[in-house]
Amino acid sequence: MDVQNLTYLIVGLTFSLYIGIAIWSRAGSTDEFYVAGGGVHPLANGMATAADWMSAASFISVAGLISFIGRDGGMYLMGWTGGYVLLALCLAPYLRKFGKFTVPDFVGDRYYSDTARLVAVVCAIFISFIYIAGQMRGVGIVFSRFLQVEIETGVMIGMTVVFFYAVLGGMKGITYTQVAQYCVLIFAYMVPAIFISLMMTDNPVPQLGFGSKLNDGSGLYLLEKLDGLSVELGFNAYTDGMKSTIDVFFITAALMVGTAGLPHVIIRFFTVPKVKDARISAGYALIFIAILFTTAPTVASFARVNLINTVSNAEYSTTPEWFKNWEASSLIGWMDKNNDGKIQYVAGEAFDGKPDFSENTGEHGERLLHNTPTDNANELYIDRDIIVLANPEIAGLPNWVIALVAAGALAAALSTAAGLLLVISTSISHDLFKKVLLPNITDKQELMFARMAAALAIAVAGYFGINPPGFVAQVIAFAFGLAASSFFPAIIMGIFSKRMNKEGAVAGMITGILFTASYIVYFKFLNPADNHAANWLFGISPEGIGSLGMILNFMIAVIVCRVTKAPPESVQDIVESIRIPKGAGASYHHHKAH
Repeated sequence: MDVQNLTYLIVGLTFSLYIGIAIWSRAGSTDEFYVAGGGVHPLANGMATAADWMSAASFISVAGLISFIGRDGGMYLMGWTGGYVLLALCLAPYLRKFGKFTVPDFVGDRYYSDTARLVAVVCAIFISFIYIAGQMRGVGIVFSRFLQVEIETGVMIGMTVVFFYAVLGGMKGITYTQVAQYCVLIFAYMVPAIFISLMMTDNPVPQLGFGSKLNDGSGLYLLEKLDGLSVELGFNAYTDGMKSTIDVFFITAALMVGTAGLPHVIIRFFTVPKVKDARISAGYALIFIAILFTTAPTVASFARVNLINTVSNAEYSTTPEWFKNWEASSLIGWMDKNNDGKIQYVAGEAFDGKPDFSENTGEHGERLLHNTPTDNANELYIDRDIIVLANPEIAGLPNWVIALVAAGALAAALSTAAGLLLVISTSISHDLFKKVLLPNITDKQELMFARMAAALAIAVAGYFGINPPGFVAQVIAFAFGLAASSFFPAIIMGIFSKRMNKEGAVAGMITGILFTASYIVYFKFLNPADNHAANWLFGISPEGIGSLGMILNFMIAVIVCRVTKAPPESVQDIVESIRIPKGAGASYHHHKAH
């Protein structure tokens, strides 16, 4: 069976499974819609959390980033994984004990203010929409290549599927769907990695294959070979970093702290019965996440070697089928600048912008481009987001593996999209309508508002998926920076500082997100020509500016809270109580009395 029919079959089966689970576990109350009734087993919740968190960026883009930028790509692995540890240890159990299942709900109650709640609602919706744009872009890329449809059509199909199980099932449907999606995505990620590791190093464990010698008779280790190939083609050595230390530090910190402030991950810890279960499910999730993240550098490196060996200086007429398949999806493009019929792949941009193909065919059989060529020797454009998806084809793996990877990429994108849609719908229905605008609405009306909000959110997310502000991982990095600069300080000080009051929290959140968003908008959209290290504040790129926004948030919040009134005694007592282990109450209060 060919790749397209196999893809239809496997993707169709997985979609049927997701929709079947949604129907089986559809939500009948707001409690089930928001937190799955609070009765999910920690192991299942760990899988669901891993799927929720490992988005299209993790599955599609991380290996693509590492493949193209080498060592600097490691900051995505460190930041995202480290952030999960921070979330599991410093936030999740305390928020679970506080008992408020959305970030705006926690902010509103902890800071005894509807203004604080509204600021948090705006931040949650803003961050979630930016994040979800990356997921929908990932869905479009997969559909455009494997189902031979336009990216726009692929986004529409993905929106329809997510709409069905997110709007119908709520958190209950999403949780059990995400368990299935984790199984699909991790299997789809590991199978080709194991295959390729065996083919190139004779080692079936990809993580060990990464540090092994290649079996091509060269006697070189994988990274040695990559360094040599990269330098030969005019790129930096693969194991050398190009970014400054300060920028790497700030990007890693933004991703780490942003992870800990992401509302769609935090809500996961309310779907288990007890605080203890929240810690256990966090541990499970970290193990499930580590399986993929320790494999990503291997996938990136193998793909890079295979890509260079396959296309560099190759006759276009003899390029393998995978190249022409991806060319048809406009995610790879070749412009024969010297008319020799060969693909010159060296450092530099091949032409101005992304491929803009005409319907005509060139003298060597290539699809002609409308783009303007640049004045360097490079003739090849490759979209970073295709590396994982194209990897099995580049390596010549069986068709069923190629189709399986497509299903895994869709599972990764749709699982996170569903979690984000739930954040948007709960922020609007629960935190905005129920808590502020219409406090007297019934449970049934609130559920209706939640579903309507989710439907509207899907439509907006689809628009951003069709018109994305960057490639998948970059878009998502911005979302993490915004979460770091807005939510994290308010949450961490809300848990660990009795003195932090509503004025400080609100001032900090507004300062942090406005500063970070303005910086990103200026360098990425208003003046992209200025987006290089010489013009960055302290040498910090837009991807890392969230860390500086977070520092500003902390500073403003502390200064404002010191010159304004302390929180009420009742709020200070709540803050004290959520940090005291259960059963320690009597001895603690006895000690305090003396």
